[in-house]
Formats: sequence, C-alpha cells, structure tokens
Amino acid sequence: MPLSTAVVLALALLTQNAEQQTVMIYVTSEGRPVSRARVSADRETGQTDGGGLVTLSVPNLPIDVTVAAEGFLPVTVRVASPPASGTLEIALEALPEFEEEVVVNAARSPTRIQDQPLRVEVIDREEIEEKALMTPGSVAMLIGETTGLRVQPTAPSLGAANVRIQGLHGRYSQMLADGLPLYGGQGDSFSILQVPPLDLGQVEIIKGAASALYGSSALGGVINLVSRRPAETGREVLLNVTSLGGTDSTFWLANTTASRWSVTLLSGFHYQDRRDLDEDGWTDAAGYERGMVRPRLFYSSGAGTTAMMTGGVIFEDRRGGTLDGQVAPDGSPFAESLGTSRGDVGGIVSRVLPSTRLLSVRGSYGADSQDRTFGDVRERGTRSTGFGEVSLQGASTRHTWVAGAAYEYDGYDAVDLPQFDYAFNAPAVFAQDEFGFGSVRVSLSGRLDFHDEYGTLASPRGSLLWRPVSEWTVRVSAGGGSFAPTPFIEDTDETGLSRLAPLEGLEAERAWGGSLDVTRRVGGLEVTATLFASDVRNPVQLVDDAHGGNQQANGQFVLVHATGSTTTWGSELLGRYRSGPFLAIATYAFIRSRELDEEGLRREVPLTPRHYAATDLMFESEDWGRAGIELYYVGRQELDDNPYRTRGFGQFIVGALVEKRFERFRLFVNAENLGGVRQTRYDPLVRPERNAEGRWTVDAWAPLDGRVINGGVRVFF
Repeated sequence: MPLSTAVVLALALLTQNAEQQTVMIYVTSEGRPVSRARVSADRETGQTDGGGLVTLSVPNLPIDVTVAAEGFLPVTVRVASPPASGTLEIALEALPEFEEEVVVNAARSPTRIQDQPLRVEVIDREEIEEKALMTPGSVAMLIGETTGLRVQPTAPSLGAANVRIQGLHGRYSQMLADGLPLYGGQGDSFSILQVPPLDLGQVEIIKGAASALYGSSALGGVINLVSRRPAETGREVLLNVTSLGGTDSTFWLANTTASRWSVTLLSGFHYQDRRDLDEDGWTDAAGYERGMVRPRLFYSSGAGTTAMMTGGVIFEDRRGGTLDGQVAPDGSPFAESLGTSRGDVGGIVSRVLPSTRLLSVRGSYGADSQDRTFGDVRERGTRSTGFGEVSLQGASTRHTWVAGAAYEYDGYDAVDLPQFDYAFNAPAVFAQDEFGFGSVRVSLSGRLDFHDEYGTLASPRGSLLWRPVSEWTVRVSAGGGSFAPTPFIEDTDETGLSRLAPLEGLEAERAWGGSLDVTRRVGGLEVTATLFASDVRNPVQLVDDAHGGNQQANGQFVLVHATGSTTTWGSELLGRYRSGPFLAIATYAFIRSRELDEEGLRREVPLTPRHYAATDLMFESEDWGRAGIELYYVGRQELDDNPYRTRGFGQFIVGALVEKRFERFRLFVNAENLGGVRQTRYDPLVRPERNAEGRWTVDAWAPLDGRVINGGVRVFF
C-alpha cells in the first residue's frame, strides 16, 4: 500500500491482571500523529489525542481492534498476543475524495485542514513547484500571488519588499520556517527575497491577528514555510537564466539511508545584473549576488520521539541608486548598497509521554548583520532574535488542548547609530482548547506576553467550524493582539535610521479583527467566500518633528502614535476547479483600508489596491509536463508624497509557463508580464528633488522590471 497513506498502530501492554489489560494505541500518518481517530476493542472505545494516542482497558487477548479515521478506510486487526517487538504495524488506504487533504500545524494542533476551526490556507507542493520555475531564487511570487497577500516593495532601488496581509502593513506579518522564526521578526523586508522555494513541502497561511498563537510579531497574520520531508534518497539541481541578466543555481539533496535518521540539504547561488530600464541613470532593478546553504536533520525513533534540527547561512550584496558614472538630479552620484550576513540555528523535539501527552520543545536563534549605504551615509548593525518554547498537548474524548510557555528576544546592536540600540525580552504563557459537539467544533486560544518594554500584552482568539451539511463549511473567527514597535518600519527601509529621532513615548500597537468564511464543495469545484475586518489602535507613523511635537528631534523625523485607528475591511472570493489534468483557479479580493495622515485627516492607506483579481489555468501530466497561463488585475491605489500623481493606474499582467518532462530532467520556459507593464513608462521613478525624508525615489505602485522571460533545466539524479 502507498507509504503516503501509511498508519502505524503501536500496541504497548502496560499492565495485566486476570480480567483486564491496559492497552496504549498510537496512530500516525506520514510520520505525524493522527488526532481524533476512533479506536474500539470489544465494548471499549476511545479517541486519539493530539499526539495520536489513546488508552483502552480491554479483556485478555486475543481481541479485535478497529481503527477508523475520517478520510481513511477503517481497518480491523486481530491481536492474538503481544508482538515480540511490542509494536504492530497496520496500513490504511485513504478514501479517494481525501487523497489531496493535508495536515496543518500552524494552528497549534496537527489537524487536517478541513477540520480546523481556524481557517488555514495551504499552498501545496504542486503550486510550489510551479512557482519555483517562475522565481527559483525566492518565495516572493509564491506568496504574493495568494489571495489577500501582497508583496509590496519598500525600497525600490534596492529591491526590498515585505508582505501585506489583507491590507495591513508588512511589519505585522510573521514569517516562520517549520514553526520557527528563523528569518527574524516583524516583517523583515529581505527575508522573502532570500528563501528559495525548492525545499518547501507546503506553505500555511493564517490571515488576521494571530498573536494568540505566535506572539506580538504576528499581529497581521502568519506565513509558515514547511520544509519537504525526505521520502527517499535523491538529488535535484535547478539552473535558470533570465532576460533581465539574472542566473539561479539551486541544489537539493535528500538522504534517507539511516534507519531512524534522514537529512536534506539546500544550497544555492543567485545573481542579478543592475538594470536601468528607462535609461535615466538610476537603478530600476537592483543588482545582487547571494549565496546560501541550509541543512536539515530529521529523526524518528518509531516509538513516539521525533526531532528536526536545522541551521542556515545567507550572504548577499545588493546595489542600487545611480549607476557608475551617473548622477542624481542634483548633479551628484548617489550610491545605495546593502551587505547582509545572516545565520541561524533551530530545532524541534517532540516526545510522547507515558501519560499519553505530547511534550514539545522548540527553539531558535538568528543574527542578521547589515552594512547599508545611502549616498554619503553609512549604517551598520546586527539584529538578533531568539525564541524558546515548551508545550504540552493532550486530549480527551471531546477536547484537544495545548498549554505552554515561551520566550522571545529581539535586539539591535548599531555600530554607527548607537542611539537605536535596544534589547526586548518577552516571556509568555499560552493555552488553546479545541472541542466539538455535533456538527460544530470550537477553538479558544489565549496568550499573555510579559514584555519588558511595553508591559503585559494579552492576545485572545476564538474560532468556530460548522458543517450544516457535508458540502458546506462555515468558519467564524475573531481575536486581538498587540505589536511591539521598533525603529524598523516601511519608511526606514527606504532611507535608513539616520534621519529618525530616537524612539520615546511609544506604546504597544493593538488590534482586533474577525472573519467569516463559507465554503461549498461540489464534485471537483470548491468555492470559498470571505468577509474580514480589522482595527489597529495606536498605529505608529513617521512624521516630521513639527507634527510630532518632539523638541529633541532637531529637524529629524519622529515615530509617534496616530490619533485615530487604522481600519480595514473587505472580502475575498476563491474558486478552484479540477478535472483530471486540468486545474482552474479564479480569485477576487476587495480591500478598503483607511488611516489618519500627518494632518489628522482620514485617507486611504497608500499602496493598497481596492480590487485584485486573478485567473490561473493549468494543464499537468506526469508523462508530458505542464503548461499554464495566468492573468492578474491590480486595481488603482492611492499614492503618498508622489510629485507626479496621487493615484496609480490599474494594471493587467499576463504570464505563461511551459515545462517538458523527460525521464531525469525537465526543461522549462516562463514569461512574466508579457504586456510589458512598467511604472517608468508612465512616470519617472526618481523625484525631481530629494524629499524631506531623504528619498530620491517614489513608491513602487507597478512593476519596475517590465517583461521578463526565464528558462532553464531541472535535473534529478
């Protein structure tokens, strides 16, 4: 039977007397514990907890034990006597309609996605492979083409960008790797550009305040990059070149020869020429050189202990501003550069306890050193993040719960601007309980962070899943959270910290939000409609010292709290249809986000399109390959401090991909933005003069690189 549907039933005889025996039953799928599996023996029944365990008292052997889990064919095993090894392995076959169902972990419980009260969107391996051929060097396109998510450039000349979730600023988005903050905290504007997608198994996305699950860095939502688990020993090489002067070479290795150990290794080198597409002497597409390596080590004892350990290093040099020999409008050269050295380590260990509880310990540490130049200003510093967590998970007949304690550290050590040094420590406690009755399942979460700078931060969240009939699913979710401000916001990504006054008098930003999701499945068609809203109170904004009222600013800019809240509401519509080798996806999003400007007047949040729509048509065959076409529409958006216009144009963007498969290699060609939409066809990127913040460029509201064609080969050996 296929390994992807394997279920291991381990029976451990704990005590025995003349009448009864106590039997522990452990159920897993693909190496992961299966919760809420129904187990019966004689007249005794039970349900596995979040760790896949249940204990039954049964008459003396022999006896029939039956295991049934939703989405799998039930199986009955005749246990005549305790096996010599103490374990008995049984395989179940999945029901056809559940072949593509996945287990998600971002919601704190290892539950199938359709059983989660909290809506978790998953980008599966098939879509990851498609996007890996389009942008092999980063996950930016993979994430940015997800409904409700937008990859927004924050420093166009250097190519920095962060992720906005449902209209909220990118600093509120938390990106994780296997549940660990390996890429730093608070929406780092370069992390999504430095992660190749080749070793990803799936991507889990939670939209809206997720602080109850992951602390203050997840005020706007969570993006969890889940690595591929090695199924067999193998190697892959992906080589790619682009019409923009870019090259990518990525290598992935998996080794499963050891009985309990397996390892993967991802490494890559990525290069991009600096390009001045409108020939004004200024960089439109940043140049960079980047090298990275990330090994992962996996362990499974087969008796309830699993572990994952990883470490990674990234070195990158980026270049922007005026090209060699060119000058800015004031007649002087203005070079921009960024050198990055990033390193991290992390790990997760889980152990099934004799009490049928699952104990998990996880932790990570990362350091990101940057050397940036903005014309004649140089800024050097290292930002460090640390994370540790211990949790205990268990279950009863109706409840699946988890409780634990965590610790987070966020610090910055500046070489040239020591006034911005900080070291934040935030121990925390959290708990979550899932329970069900009839066709309803509820999840309640809560977290308290004891921040040494911003005090006690409370983050509650509640979610409800209701299935009135088998084809319909309704989810309702609401929650709140807090965010700990730092000097790193979207504005300082562009100009650095040299013009910013030292932070003082700030409090935590706080937000409330909720969503309603309705899903209908009919055959191969699935449609989901979503309504959402959020309110961010005490939002931090950058103002000049006259508006900020800071007498010590001395002409600099100041971070202050806006006098009103930032409100966001909108809707999403997602349709997915599959028939044999054909897949069609259509999405639409409407977002209305408003905030107060420096004058205290309410305005649309800049760079937030009200309308976004996309259509993706794909044909895929294991024998032939794949071919597809994409069409995107990005609506008009308000602009901030742009001397050329106050609103951008709506844009239609078309892309196409063809991949031909052979026995051990695949050839692919991809075309992005076939219509050649480019912002500099309408207006210059460079301002007539430098603005008060020190910026030479306007915000990027449309593509800056125009039409790009890439192609290459993927080799398996």
